[in-house]
Amino acid sequence: MKVLKLVVGAALVVAVTAHLGTGAVVDGLRAVSGPSVLAALALGFVTTAACAARWCLVARGVGLRLAFGRALADCYRAQFLNSVLPAGVLGDVHRAVDHGRRNADVGRGVRAVVIERVAGQVVVVATCAVLLVALPGPVHGLVDPATVLTVLAVVAAVAIGVAPLLRRRGVFGSLATDLRDGLFRRGTGPGVVGWSLLATAGHLALLAVAAGPVAPVGTLLPLLALALLAMGLPLNVGGWGPREAVLAAAFGAAGLGAATGLAAAVTYGVLALVSCLPGLGVLLLGRVALTRPAQRDAAAPANSPRFTDRVPRASVA
Repeated sequence: MKVLKLVVGAALVVAVTAHLGTGAVVDGLRAVSGPSVLAALALGFVTTAACAARWCLVARGVGLRLAFGRALADCYRAQFLNSVLPAGVLGDVHRAVDHGRRNADVGRGVRAVVIERVAGQVVVVATCAVLLVALPGPVHGLVDPATVLTVLAVVAAVAIGVAPLLRRRGVFGSLATDLRDGLFRRGTGPGVVGWSLLATAGHLALLAVAAGPVAPVGTLLPLLALALLAMGLPLNVGGWGPREAVLAAAFGAAGLGAATGLAAAVTYGVLALVSCLPGLGVLLLGRVALTRPAQRDAAAPANSPRFTDRVPRASVA
């Protein structure tokens, strides 16, 4: 299944590039500038901090300890790993397991990350649906607002119907309990929604920076909302794939040029990687911290307290 997702994502990039030409890719790379890099770093901090705050709310709601500073560093590291590793979720798996181990409860640590990530995606879908329905424009030729509302209604109905079953199934009992505690029991729900909205706004703003002033905001926002929805599909290679295809099609339908949409997608891909580069620093610092104790042990003399404390004293007869 993982191989299939990678193949589909890569095939989409190759197909769009082959159809529109490599010139659009080159234009997208050339559009990366000093100001856009600074904007990416600033917006990356905003979105990462919002995700970290959301994670703290959920983790504390289910009874786990998590300081905001540690959450921010872990989220940066996770985003960097998600961007450079093919599967796209290994960074989140790492932070979930690592946090669970620090709290001596790996299962609950994993469930907390799953809950906050799913909650964030729900807010993304809802926000993009509102933009697609509320803002008229050429994008309605690609997506019917009535269809969007129908799909959302069906998803909500299924979620409401399945929720009681989760409590009865032993295998899902812990997830249902943590879902209730993490989002509802302690009143963290509004905070989770608020931080998710801020993170969504950050992603849309970075897409707008990548697209540039090619159209009025009212025309551009629905196109970017479609791209943000496409980025949530699990058929990509480090984020590349559906985003490029959807932006090219959406910009073409809006009369802005499919090549312009592909160039914007390429620019966004580069800026998105730039925005999570602090995560590389977190990853490297973590490796350095792990090697220091071993270096100290190797350098310590055999009669030092670090070694003698480990040897049990002989009993006196």
